[in-house]
Amino acid sequence: MTQKMEKACNDQNVGGAGKHLPLEYFFRNSQEAAYQISPDGRHLSYMAPYRDRMNIYVKPAGGGQAVRITGETERSVAGYMWADNERLLFMKDTAGDENYQLFGVNLDGSDLRAYTDFPGVRTSLIDDLEETPDMVLIGLNRRNPEVFDPYRLNIRTGELTQLAENPGNWQGWMTDHEGRLRSVTAIVDGVNTQILYRDNDGEDFRPVLTTNFREMVNFMEFTPDNRLVYAATNLGRDKVALVLMDPSTCEELEVLYENEKYDISSINYSRKRRKLLSVYCTGHKEPVRHFFDEEEEALRARIKAHFPDHRYGVADSDKEEEHFLIYAGNDRTRGYYYFYDAIKDKAEKIADTAPWIKEEDMVEMHPVTYTTRDGLNIEAYLSLPRSLTPQTAQSLPVVVNPHGGPWARDTWGYSSEVQFLCNRGYAVFQMNFRGSTGFGRQFLEASYKQWGLKMQDDITDGVRWLIAEGIADPARIAIYGGSYGGYATLAGVTFTPELYRCAIDYVGVSNLFTFMQTIPPYWRPMLEMMYEQVGHPEKDREQLAATSPALHAENIRVPLLIAQGANDPRVNKAESDQMVEALRQRGVEVEYMVKDDEGHGFHNQENRYDFYRAMEKFLEKHL
Repeated sequence: MTQKMEKACNDQNVGGAGKHLPLEYFFRNSQEAAYQISPDGRHLSYMAPYRDRMNIYVKPAGGGQAVRITGETERSVAGYMWADNERLLFMKDTAGDENYQLFGVNLDGSDLRAYTDFPGVRTSLIDDLEETPDMVLIGLNRRNPEVFDPYRLNIRTGELTQLAENPGNWQGWMTDHEGRLRSVTAIVDGVNTQILYRDNDGEDFRPVLTTNFREMVNFMEFTPDNRLVYAATNLGRDKVALVLMDPSTCEELEVLYENEKYDISSINYSRKRRKLLSVYCTGHKEPVRHFFDEEEEALRARIKAHFPDHRYGVADSDKEEEHFLIYAGNDRTRGYYYFYDAIKDKAEKIADTAPWIKEEDMVEMHPVTYTTRDGLNIEAYLSLPRSLTPQTAQSLPVVVNPHGGPWARDTWGYSSEVQFLCNRGYAVFQMNFRGSTGFGRQFLEASYKQWGLKMQDDITDGVRWLIAEGIADPARIAIYGGSYGGYATLAGVTFTPELYRCAIDYVGVSNLFTFMQTIPPYWRPMLEMMYEQVGHPEKDREQLAATSPALHAENIRVPLLIAQGANDPRVNKAESDQMVEALRQRGVEVEYMVKDDEGHGFHNQENRYDFYRAMEKFLEKHL
């Protein structure tokens, strides 16, 4: 970088006290990540770059040379797990098509084998069958692209045994502690969810509960005797609670935990001790955890004492639950891994995922709240350039960043995008608009059929709150998002064009009609639900037409940058193509980046670099 370029970039740093860091610092692959421990605790595995793709490495837990056991060069390994003490399983797709295939390899890199190398077929993991040697349960849409059948896979021989035939509407499976398929979740009449159950393998599944999809009953884990289940449910309540339930009737026997503010999101169950340990909710900043076991609570307190300035999580443990892998991080680091010996209460640092990133060079993510025009309380996050606080920030250029999903949520923690933008002198504003998950049924349902309407109003109200607080310079506000966030970006510059100076749409929906016509085949059984959530192409035709940005391109008058993966199975490339064509016909400035080896988002490192370089230049020019 020339001195002139360096000075120009530093001049953009509104905070004035921060270092201008290379773009690659933020978006290069982690040095080491995704650590796991073998069931016997003797080996550690992790993912690290090989020829710019994330591959799997294995090393002795006590120290020693690591061995790379995969050599993927086209695309990073999508995920992996230990099958037993000697063998690991991993997934990969082709150029972002999300048709994941399952492979196996020994811990020394030998006997690499493809188990589900079927073109156009997607593999999902149902159960690792920890107590059943050599076996795992997987789902395949091999027989019918729209539905998944369950199979038992022998990882030694590669033999696949189909366990049931999906009649066309079964969506999810649950096993007991013996690995037996005991429960199925199905969709009936398009918008109703049904739980089917059986006591043993010799029985047929029978319906035990049918609810509207707006209501939730999710079997999370069987009790140790395989008779009852711990279930997450919002039946008769607003927030999802943890209850003890009879799976044969779905009768609620006992409320185990309920939070007045948040849905429960996960539980912690010990296979070794055969005991429910704790339940977890995602809070605004601090997590909410409730313990059912004093021994577990004491263990967590001992672990926390090693990380007073960081939030931690248990990433993995050996089968005996004596050795743990701990992930520690906060909003200013990509994180660290530690090997924790519970017997000795000793934590040893084994990896810094991104050692080139220094916490002191990063910025805080501030939890903030604001109220919408119709009285909803919105939890949001504000990140600012170095040396600024929400109290001292004045008239900043802001990048508004609505999340994807839309039925997902933003959380407090480290974000490469956020840190990069703040390093370049921009404030970043993220909000959990209505429909964001974790805030109860009423908040979720307030988003149904509100794409481009009240959901968008929540974003708009957040921007106006920033302006009223004096934080945002109203003449220098951009909006950027991916997937649904890309839709919200296009909707923002289409329906409130006066708010934004420019926009960046990343794999975003532009036309609600064509979007629902081009969904992946395995989403089609849920299409009636999507009609209830987003809108029906016939019954709600006027509304969908009114809220499809591509059909109102004449309203857009600010420059856009649009990025798209050619193989995106969720948001078809046609969504971006038609938006770009409509804008260019009107003479609106639009940059269009298409990557032929990507799908729903850019995963290959060189493509991430290209996208964020384009973003940096675009914002520097227009904001």
